[in-house]
Amino acid sequence: MDLTTSMMISAHGMKAQGTRMRVIAENVANANTAANAPGELPYRRQVVTFQSMIDRNTGAELVDVDEVKADMATEFSKKHMPGHPGADENGYVMMPNVNVMIETMDMREAQRSYEANLNMIELSRSMVMRTVDLLRE
Repeated sequence: MDLTTSMMISAHGMKAQGTRMRVIAENVANANTAANAPGELPYRRQVVTFQSMIDRNTGAELVDVDEVKADMATEFSKKHMPGHPGADENGYVMMPNVNVMIETMDMREAQRSYEANLNMIELSRSMVMRTVDLLRE
């Protein structure tokens, strides 16, 4: 594998983790978005799934975003807010299935993966530059 291929692999990883960070940011931004009317559903947490793909030109195995889909496994919570327009007859409002603590940990993991891929690109670039310098001498 040459250095440009390793940079391409890392760039795909950065793109995938960037998408993941954007989706996590949307989840956190909507963590308190309650249902607007009784019986209406609130914001549903989104999750990113990845897939492995092969680059036809280089044969390198790359990561790509498979899909961004709703988290159907986690249940909505209810919060007692009798004055809210979305409250039911008992004063409970459906709240999103977003746990900010989990989203924070997912964001840290995505950020670290992004940084690791960025470091690999910087390292590969540095090695290419050193090779070019040696060839000039």
